[in-house]
Amino acid sequence: MAAPITAATSPLFPASRVQVMCSMLNPTSASFSRQTASFPSIRLRPVPNRFQALSCSAKQDTIDKVCEIVKNQLAVDEGTTVSGETKFVDLGADSLDTVEIVMGLEEAFQITVDESSAQVIQTVEDAAALIDKLVAEKDA
Repeated sequence: MAAPITAATSPLFPASRVQVMCSMLNPTSASFSRQTASFPSIRLRPVPNRFQALSCSAKQDTIDKVCEIVKNQLAVDEGTTVSGETKFVDLGADSLDTVEIVMGLEEAFQITVDESSAQVIQTVEDAAALIDKLVAEKDA
């Protein structure tokens, strides 16, 4: 059974009531609740969908080349469609397959992908956007 202990005021929040619930079954834990008016500035509000219209900045020829490399690396059946939105996991790739895909992309595009960037690649589009970025940096 929980035994409520109620304090009329709190030194930090004088206009609020603090209630402490201690359980007889578990005397090492307590839960605290505070009854007060909420502050309108910290209420959760819906966030506008500002970023829904974002699209990948990868070039279509880069996406097509990445699709071919992914198909070859994973030995995907001829009937399977691979597009920019295709996730490597959906094609049956595990982490080792993803590393091999990245190595194939590095070789094909003559770039070097660092480990932190390679870990965030999940789709063909992700890989193509990263490749375009790295190729642009290399050419600059």
